[in-house]
Amino acid sequence: MTSTTTHEAAAAAAFADRLPTASRTTARPSAGSGETGDALMVSSVGDTSAALAVVILDESALLGDPSASLADRLRDALDAAAAAFGPSVLGEPVLGDASALFSHPSAQVFDLVEESGRTLGRLAVRISQTRAASPRRLQRIAGVEMDLTVEVGRTRMTVRDVLDLEPGRIIELDRSAGAPADVKLNGRLIAHGEIVVVDQDYAVRITRIIESAEA
Repeated sequence: MTSTTTHEAAAAAAFADRLPTASRTTARPSAGSGETGDALMVSSVGDTSAALAVVILDESALLGDPSASLADRLRDALDAAAAAFGPSVLGEPVLGDASALFSHPSAQVFDLVEESGRTLGRLAVRISQTRAASPRRLQRIAGVEMDLTVEVGRTRMTVRDVLDLEPGRIIELDRSAGAPADVKLNGRLIAHGEIVVVDQDYAVRITRIIESAEA
């Protein structure tokens, strides 16, 4: 059975992975004290329900339209964090004082750290409810369609480099030739596979299923 701590760590890792920053960001357990400033707070309701709060220390480090709201700029990251809990509904993010959540004894707090070692922000995740999904409950959503994507690699580019793109330009990815592709369900890694061709169409052959504790 997946522990609460694993759920929280998976959500934090998914959030950090989707942060729109120029360099890769990771989530590390924080030893800091509770936040007292404004944070973006959101709740996720499902078989695993949770509350999340994030403080971005330097919003200028986020890529995208600087005039957009923080909630819009972090939407993909929040969706990825919620997907780590399984089928759920993400509420509307609000700005407010999240010190109670950051200091709650059952909350897990993570530092969002860039490759340079700079702490970009902090994320608090608190599981409020976890219940096993019964076969009957699962049957209710058995027909729901979900996005399955196959990722062969990724890279980060500055706006300048994106504007310089033209036909014939080669973009190097962070994965060597022959390395397995990532199979993701609603943004969450569920398997590894290899790219094959079936009837002149690309397909993926699953080589490994990722268990929940590894995701």
